Amino acid sequence: MPPLTRPGGGATTPTTPRGQGRIPAGARREAAAWATFSSAAPPSWTAPAPPGRRADVTVTGGLIEAIGGPLPTARRTIDATGLVLSPGFIDMHAHSDLALLADPAHEAKVCQGVTCEVLGQDGLSYAPADEVTLPQLRRALAGWNGDPPGLDYGWRDVAGYLARLDQGIAVHACYLVPQGTVRALAMGWENRPPTPAELDRQRELVAAGLREGAAGMSSGLTYAPGGYASTDELTELCRVVAAFGGLYVPHHRSYGAGALAAYAEMTEVARRAGCRLHLAHATLNYPVNAGRAPELLALLADAAAAGTDLSLDSYPYLPGSTTLAALLPGWAAEGGPERTLARLRDPAALARIRHALETEGSDGCHGVPVDWATIRVAGSRDPAAVGRTIAELAAASGRPPFEVCRGLLLGDELSTAVLQLVGNEENVRALMRHPAHTGGSDGLLGPARPHPRAWGTFPRYLGHYVREEGVLGLEECVAHLTGRPARRLRLRRRGLVAEGYHADLVLFDPATVRDTATFDEPRRLPEGIPHVFVGGVPVVRDGRRTGALPGRALRRGPDGTVG
Repeated sequence: MPPLTRPGGGATTPTTPRGQGRIPAGARREAAAWATFSSAAPPSWTAPAPPGRRADVTVTGGLIEAIGGPLPTARRTIDATGLVLSPGFIDMHAHSDLALLADPAHEAKVCQGVTCEVLGQDGLSYAPADEVTLPQLRRALAGWNGDPPGLDYGWRDVAGYLARLDQGIAVHACYLVPQGTVRALAMGWENRPPTPAELDRQRELVAAGLREGAAGMSSGLTYAPGGYASTDELTELCRVVAAFGGLYVPHHRSYGAGALAAYAEMTEVARRAGCRLHLAHATLNYPVNAGRAPELLALLADAAAAGTDLSLDSYPYLPGSTTLAALLPGWAAEGGPERTLARLRDPAALARIRHALETEGSDGCHGVPVDWATIRVAGSRDPAAVGRTIAELAAASGRPPFEVCRGLLLGDELSTAVLQLVGNEENVRALMRHPAHTGGSDGLLGPARPHPRAWGTFPRYLGHYVREEGVLGLEECVAHLTGRPARRLRLRRRGLVAEGYHADLVLFDPATVRDTATFDEPRRLPEGIPHVFVGGVPVVRDGRRTGALPGRALRRGPDGTVG
């Protein structure tokens, strides 16, 4: 095999200056020879992955110019012997909405080989918004995303937010119109059905976001205020999404007790609306669901057979991650964050909240009575609490666990981040084998000690579940992380190593790639991913980010494709 060149389209300088954008096409002509995946696109997005092969690859002007044939004279050569060339990984469930603006070089994701993320998840993000709802959203989402000091929140609509991303980010980003954010803007944080005018306003906001470039709509149905929407209300909004060819991406009403009914509701919404469906972080959690993945797979098979166009994503870990406030019953969040804090100071409301959490199983805790030994603090203004479970904190302080929970929520003003130790390995493995499965980190980057999935999801798939456990074959796993999500999002000329496609590429070593992030040290970089390129520009070189910012917002066009 001849010497390899850098998978270029690449920069002629080591980095791209912040905010500069891509280097002019005339400055880029480079070539590469790697072990690569077939350039032939499968006939459907769920088709088996094509086999790998060895080939020389030439990249010019940010595009893959040729696969095979003699290598042209290039500016730089990389010897990629023993490495795999893959399309860049697509994170189908990301929470980098603020992280990309506060730290555009985005080490957590680029060092995993991620070249595109899908933002606006779980029905809650920062656009569209106004002067009333934006401060509420910043407060409600601080446990997920932090609230970076000095960040300019000058946008108010989806177009404005996407324009901010275009000022310079390391990876590409798609955006989903967040249904809970839309509901808050149309009718506040009220737990009631919308009036006809309020429903029309929600339709208008969703349509506007899609016209401005959003790829679809998300919901977070265990979170206020989106969770207050009925099946009929969601169906009406999904009809708008369907009319634009968009994708509906729900975090449904339960991943615990009632999980199967919650999945069934989403397939019914998609069927009634004629909307494409993508199930967010699809899993079955808590002991009540141990070993029940075959039941979910049968439900999804029946829905697909009946004509529902569906897919799903998951992360390759057992614990989940959210905010402590998210575990409260939905009624406790009505009216917004200030009303929630007031209820936490009201003895009568507190008694109801405690009963819902510890006896009934609140809707926020997925219908399962809370086990405080499974709730570990990931972020708090009290650093001594981080890394310890609520049960451990209670035992050390001599207070009931519920009082520890209440104290954290008040002290952190609802921003306490937690891990939930509620997963099931058998279910995780079964769902990642599904032919419509894709990868999503669900990575929260704001907490002091975040879930390691934010730094390790994609190398963990390749190292642990491919090489060590054999749950997926290498080509099949790469397809789950690249071509399948690209086709699901309807990305234009992305997701394959194919001539004419964008040079969003990752080189990894299949023998050594692995995640090193742990629950105690969640920000450790992965190993075995030496090079990552976005539009042919190196964003990772020798395993370290370069600081280049060649990414941009990818927008849905009039034809329904995204690019």
